[in-house]
Amino acid sequence: MPNSVKIALHGKVFNEEVKPHIKRVVDFFKTSDVELIVSQLFAKKFTESFPEYANFEVFKKLSPEDNVDYLISLGGDGTLLEAVNYVGELETPILGINTGRLGFLATTPKDKINKALSDLLNKNYKIDSRALIYLETNSKVFGEKPFALNEIAILKTDSSSMITVHTYVDGEYLNSYWADGLIVATPTGSTGYSLSCGGPIILPHSNNFVITPVSAHNLNVRPLIVSDQSVISFKIEGRSNKFLVSLDSKSHSVDSSIKMSVRKGDFKAKLITFDQLNYFDTLRQKLNWGLDLRN
Repeated sequence: MPNSVKIALHGKVFNEEVKPHIKRVVDFFKTSDVELIVSQLFAKKFTESFPEYANFEVFKKLSPEDNVDYLISLGGDGTLLEAVNYVGELETPILGINTGRLGFLATTPKDKINKALSDLLNKNYKIDSRALIYLETNSKVFGEKPFALNEIAILKTDSSSMITVHTYVDGEYLNSYWADGLIVATPTGSTGYSLSCGGPIILPHSNNFVITPVSAHNLNVRPLIVSDQSVISFKIEGRSNKFLVSLDSKSHSVDSSIKMSVRKGDFKAKLITFDQLNYFDTLRQKLNWGLDLRN
């Protein structure tokens, strides 16, 4: 194990059932002489629950000067998506410890915490590099973090009628989607919102995007897979001049004056994986493939 390891922790509000598992993580590192820092969003609940550890450094965002070796996400897939935002172009490896049900991204279960942390410090792991989707606009709608691991979604506002999303691939007209919205998902995001709207599952390193309409008015419209080397651009119309744009867990209301296009990001999310569980295992367990309800 290296002489000096620095690890960032990020999580959300947790209940009494989850608290012992988070304590196991912290106690493991305290006995391993690891320096820990805690995200600002996690810090309040963390210090309330563990006052003996209240002197940890708190970070609002990670920078190269922090010299963090790993970031550990404590929660579910949504928590891990937030962790990707903390890391960004630093590409700090992320370990997702799932304190709830099995996730597609946070795949380390509660009963494997100690083994996973031991393997982490002994560098007995693999890096699964996942492509990101990057949003370009004529206004900095998402500030310095216009990227997502799962998808970008363009959606009508709650009270408005459907919108029309004129869509272009590499400058060539593709289609005008009359729908509640449109999703462009990465392979990672193909098992998320896109899947719930009828999109296909794409294996993580397939180098594609999937364009999936949300509640399309025309039933003949189907999801479409395109190369992630493509630039996909949009023009939005609707009775309301306002619509919603989301990047994973981040969302903003914008108007039709915003010009938008998406492309593959210049950096990746590096997820830490172990040999115990592979992607197909996760698919079968999460989607109950092969489960015979008669038994």
